[in-house]
This record gives sequence, C-alpha cells and structure tokens, in this order.
Amino acid sequence: MQIKPYIRKPFYYETDQMQVVHHSNYIRWFEEARLYFLDQIGFPYEKIEEMGILIPVLSVTSNFHEFAKYGEEVRIEIAITHFNGVRMNIDYNIYNNKTNKLINTGSSSHCFLDKEYKVVRLKKYLPDLYEALLKHLKK
Repeated sequence: MQIKPYIRKPFYYETDQMQVVHHSNYIRWFEEARLYFLDQIGFPYEKIEEMGILIPVLSVTSNFHEFAKYGEEVRIEIAITHFNGVRMNIDYNIYNNKTNKLINTGSSSHCFLDKEYKVVRLKKYLPDLYEALLKHLKK
C-alpha cells in the first residue's frame, strides 16, 4: 500500500506578522500527518484508543531549512524508522508542495500504553496494528 503524503495550507493564525509559519505549528503538523497515516493503514486514532491503546509522544525534534508561508501548500511525508512493538520512531519531511523545496525535517518517538499507562507489546496485545505498522517500517 502506497501511503499518500499529508497536504495542507497554513492557516493565517499559524503565522506571524511576516506571514511566516510560527515554529510551534510544525509539531502540530507532525501530529496531523501521523494521524493521516494511521487513517490510511486502517487504524484511525479513535479506533486505536477504543481498543485500549495510547501512543504518547516521548520526544520530538524539528529542524528548519526554509520558511513556510501563508498561502503556500505544504506536503508532509513520514517514515517509520524504528518499530519493535513497544516503541516507534517517525521521521517527517515537510516540503513546499509547489517548489518541492525542503522546509523542515523532524522526528518523534513514541511508546504504546494501555489505559492504565502501562507499556504494552503490540505484537501480543494488538497484533493487527503491530503487523500494519511493521509493514511500513523503513528498511
């Protein structure tokens, strides 16, 4: 299954007086792209939570290469770079969708918890989600 990149235009409120996207929004965009990815693999986050799984963010990085500006469409591509059923790392590349210029690179790390905030092993607890994520692990 080919994963589609997440595409969006910055909202005006996400910018400063120069119409440049404020740095805090890139972290939100990572999350939006991550949720879009989960939708595409058949596991919307609501469904994951209904099955008793939480996926908290453990760490996040964001590196700026260019400015994203109001009115310019961006494309966010993600790749799972580490996944062992207990922890997962995701890399993000944000591009200007028209010029293809790289705007931002980042990463986030996550773990899988149950509703009591105890670490779970997806392979045992939720094997369908485990297999779906494993299929998209970047080799």
